[in-house]
Amino acid sequence: MERSETGQQDLDDEAVLVERLKAGDERAYELVVRRETGRLLAAARRLVRDEATAHDCVQEAFLSAFRAIDSFEPRSSVGAWLNRITINAALMRLRKERRLAETPIDDLLPVFDADGWRRDLVDVPDDDPESELERRRIREFVRAKIDMLPDGYRTALILRDLEGWSTREAAEALGIAEGAMKVRLHRARAALKSLIEPIWTGEVSA
Repeated sequence: MERSETGQQDLDDEAVLVERLKAGDERAYELVVRRETGRLLAAARRLVRDEATAHDCVQEAFLSAFRAIDSFEPRSSVGAWLNRITINAALMRLRKERRLAETPIDDLLPVFDADGWRRDLVDVPDDDPESELERRRIREFVRAKIDMLPDGYRTALILRDLEGWSTREAAEALGIAEGAMKVRLHRARAALKSLIEPIWTGEVSA
């Protein structure tokens, strides 16, 4: 790996950054690691839920990306490319641990009566909470409820709704058919809604 005279301002240009990465510029590598590590860790934590494993996934992602930098095509940013590599590394970890297998989710789904009406249907407030503290508590509450979903459903929800992947992309990453992905996502969303509704009814506090 080499040191170059390329300045920080030059490296802020994505095209220059990619060029310097492909040339083995050590400063460019250091900049990418410094700039992207926090965001990649957040993405990995959503999936593996273990700090040490999340760090391992990010390290693996950087190593894989830098080894394959010559094949990088600027259809997306370096950050987005690294994000996908990190998520794939996390999915690989889950797959090795057999945590992406189908797990019953029926106990978390909404309940309907004989006439097809929701037994626990509530009105969710349209207005956002007034205080930043309450918003933070609600985010933490929802995050905790997402973590309660079985891994296969939780991962489908995260890839599609939090990471913004298409149904096809998420299905390919999880190794399932698009139709199965849609079913899994629908059930995950329904289960999550069932879990978070109590905060709006006052049954629980965030």
